[in-house]
Amino acid sequence: MKALTIKKVEFFMTGDSNAHRPRWAKYLNDIFTTNTICRITTEDDYVGIGGTITYAEERFDPSMMETGILYVPGLIGKSALDREAIWTWMAQRPTLVPLPAMSMIDIALWDLVGKYAKLPIYQLLGASRDQIYSYASTPLFDTNKEYIEYIETCIAEGFTAIKIHPYTIYEEDVILVDEIQELFAGKIKFMLDPDAQYSREEAYKMCKKLEKYDWVWFEAPIPDRDLEGYHYLTQHSHVPISCGGNTLTSLMDINNGIKAGAWTDVRADVTVSGGFTPMKKIVALAQANNMRCEIQSWGATLTQAANLHMMLACNNCTYFEQAFPYEPFEIGAKTVIRTDKEGYVHAPDGYGLGIEMDWDEIERITLKKYDSSTY
Repeated sequence: MKALTIKKVEFFMTGDSNAHRPRWAKYLNDIFTTNTICRITTEDDYVGIGGTITYAEERFDPSMMETGILYVPGLIGKSALDREAIWTWMAQRPTLVPLPAMSMIDIALWDLVGKYAKLPIYQLLGASRDQIYSYASTPLFDTNKEYIEYIETCIAEGFTAIKIHPYTIYEEDVILVDEIQELFAGKIKFMLDPDAQYSREEAYKMCKKLEKYDWVWFEAPIPDRDLEGYHYLTQHSHVPISCGGNTLTSLMDINNGIKAGAWTDVRADVTVSGGFTPMKKIVALAQANNMRCEIQSWGATLTQAANLHMMLACNNCTYFEQAFPYEPFEIGAKTVIRTDKEGYVHAPDGYGLGIEMDWDEIERITLKKYDSSTY
C-alpha cells in the first residue's frame, strides 16, 4: 500500500455563539464566523488538518462542510503524496462553489506530507525565510476616536503597519484618513481597504490622496470584477492597488486580471483559492510578472497558519495580515500566531502546519460533524 493512503475524512463545522462578532464594513450586520475544519487520517496513522473560514449575517454557514462531504468518496484510498492529481480530480467535480472547500482538503493533505517528511510546509515548498513583518488588520469601529486609540495600541504592541477597514462610506472615510495622516504620519505605515464599496470616481479621488500621503497600498477600492475600472486607477495613480482577494480567486481569474493590467499587486488566500497546490502557482504567476502577491490571512489560526507558510516560501510578499485583537481568532487552537515586539511573525514550530488544536474545545463549539467511517 502507498504511504499516506487516506482511510478517514472528518469535517467539523464550528462556531461560537458567544464570540465577539467583528465587522469590517459599516453596511454589514453582525458577522457569524464559521470555521470549517477538515481532518484526514491515513492508513499509516498520520493525521492532517486544514480549515477555511466563511462569514454570514444572522447565522452560521454550513456550505463549506456540505461541499467538502461531496469529495469524500473519491478521496478514500488515494494517497496524500499525489496532491496534484487529487486537486485536479476535485476541480473536475460538478460542485457549485468548489475552491474554499477544496482548500481545506488540500491544506490537510500538505499537512500530512509535511508530517510524513518531518518538515514544516514552508520548507516543503522551498523556504525563503522564517519570519515576515506583519500589519494589524482593523475591525470596523464606530468613531474616529476608536480608530485612533486602536492605532496607538498597535504602535505599543510593536506593529510597523496597520490596514484600515474604514466605514466604507467615502465622505466619512476621507475625514478618517486625513485625521490618521495628521496624527501618525512618519510613525507607522498604513494601508486602506474599503471592501470594494467606492464608485470609480470616489476610488480615483482616494487614490490621489493615498498617493500624496504615501500609504503602502489601496486594497479593494471597487468591485473585484471591474477590471476596466481597476486598469484606469493603476494608469492614473502611483499608489499600489490590488483587488480584495475573495471574488477573483482562481489561477485563471488572476491571470486574466494581470493581463488586463488591473492591479499592481496580486491578492489571494490559500484557504480561498484552492489550497497550497494552486496557490504556489498564483504566487509564481505574480512573480513572473514582477508583481507582489500580498497574501491575505484574516481568519482563525488554521487560516493564518496556511497563509503564513505560503508567505515564508516566497519572496514577493511583504506583510502578514494579523487580525488584531488576537483572542477572537484563536478559539480552539493551542498554538497561536502573534506579532513580536519588533513587528514580525515567525514560522510555527513543528512539522506540517505546526498547529496543535484543542480538540476538546473544538468539540464544544462544533455545530455539525461528519465522519466518513460512520457511513
